Amino acid sequence: MTHRRWFTPWLLAGPALLWLAVFNLWPAVNTVILSFTNARPLGGGHFTGLANYRRALDDAQLTDALMNSVVYLLICLPLLTLLPLLVALLVEKRLPGITFFRTAFYTPVVASAVVVGIIWGWVLDDRGLLNGLLQQLGLADRPVSFLTDRWLLLFSAIALTVWKGLGYYMVIYLSALGNVGRELHEAAAADGASAARRFWHVTLPGVRPAMLLVSVLISVNALRVFSELYVLSNGTGGPGGRDMSVVMLIQMYSRGFTGHIGYASALSILLFVLTVGPMLVLARLDRKGA
Repeated sequence: MTHRRWFTPWLLAGPALLWLAVFNLWPAVNTVILSFTNARPLGGGHFTGLANYRRALDDAQLTDALMNSVVYLLICLPLLTLLPLLVALLVEKRLPGITFFRTAFYTPVVASAVVVGIIWGWVLDDRGLLNGLLQQLGLADRPVSFLTDRWLLLFSAIALTVWKGLGYYMVIYLSALGNVGRELHEAAAADGASAARRFWHVTLPGVRPAMLLVSVLISVNALRVFSELYVLSNGTGGPGGRDMSVVMLIQMYSRGFTGHIGYASALSILLFVLTVGPMLVLARLDRKGA
């Protein structure tokens, strides 16, 4: 009976553990192994040591992709950390019709990233809605190259990411704000604290764990961005392919019958290291401030 009780939990957890091992653990281990080979999609290949990683050091496309990722992170991190908090503070108030605004802010979250990207592509096109409006108002003499300029395309993708992610992080902050006791605000107000001081000394400490979570999610998503840049550039990565993200570069090297699976795997490992880095920094900063 004792043996049967010991075995029962493993029997119940077995299918889930097998699923994780086959579809999560083994692909991760296999990616590490492939990163040291020159494997191709149809098989074959042999051990090449650090050749793929040395190749990455001289890859101009990877340099551009990493720069795009860093710019994406440096802009998205502060914007999507603070803007959703401010929006959450606004829609938290119990006012008539506030549900409509909550829904309006959250609607882009549930929309497909591809569909949203296509719509933004129509809006930002040389003959799109935004360029037409700018010319009608006399703010531009000719169409602005939102989708064909190296930096304007990147900033357009960042604007799309911020617009689509705003509602998602707003909901996280709304949940955190619900745990900040109103009596703390009332006590601070009774002591003569202004709204700004209450925000700094009461609201921010109360939502700090949520802010850390949001920062980690933003960092990971910004470094792994794909859909926005892919759809807005029609899969080309912008002029000269200079607006590719690291994920787009991995996808480019791994597709087709002549793909370079080994090199794509090495890029995946580098992206993993790049993604883990900000998470460790944020976690350490949180421990120091605790």
